[in-house]
Amino acid sequence: MKYRTVVMYMEIGCFVSCLCGWILVCSTLPTEYWTFSEVGSIVLTTSNYYSNLWKDCISDTTGVSDCKDYPSMLALPAYLHATRALAVCAVITGFFGGVLALIGMKCTKIGGSEIANARVTFAGGITYLASGFCGMITYSWWANRVITEFLDPNFRAQKFELGAAIFIGWGGSILLICGGTVLTYFSGKEGLPSSSSPKGPRRPATYATARTRRTYMLPGSSRVTLVPPLFYEGRKSRATRVTTKTGRTFSRDSFV
Repeated sequence: MKYRTVVMYMEIGCFVSCLCGWILVCSTLPTEYWTFSEVGSIVLTTSNYYSNLWKDCISDTTGVSDCKDYPSMLALPAYLHATRALAVCAVITGFFGGVLALIGMKCTKIGGSEIANARVTFAGGITYLASGFCGMITYSWWANRVITEFLDPNFRAQKFELGAAIFIGWGGSILLICGGTVLTYFSGKEGLPSSSSPKGPRRPATYATARTRRTYMLPGSSRVTLVPPLFYEGRKSRATRVTTKTGRTFSRDSFV
């Protein structure tokens, strides 16, 4: 199997992985179960409290549920604003990463040359990485705050536990990071210039090798001689070069 075919299948697998991760991250935004708490007042009645980035909800065993949006945006804590912004950035960057990956992948044949497609795919991989890291920071920050409050003995307010949306978001972020990393590696290896690439064997730094292939015309003659680069074989006296016949073919060193 050719290297190009292997890279093409690798790009398809990474794109599917990143697409699934982006869908999982998007599905957590409207989900209410970021935090969960269960309070049992009596045997037959149990109240469930759950919340997300946008609202608080409550339900009981009778099937009645009610949700309420946060009353004031400016009164919210700073970490909630930050997690909201990071979650939205994860969704937006994941969308543009998918667009760039579709344009630059070898199987779509939308872009131009192979190098141009590889560079577009590299940009898509970087965008996927940004989306994955934004999502990972969002869910980890939220989970850290919930766990800290739950384990704090001095915290007197109602304590919550981690909801299902946090674990779904972690899984989606891991898929985005893994797919973006592999996509960036293969596309960057092909599309970006490498400073460690071999430039060919070096020749001795002599006068003969420094010149390129040139055309020499002898004085008083119409004969043209193409002389390839030669290694410098030693110095000759000027008198020997002057006494050389005009009709002969001269090497490059004869004109030094």
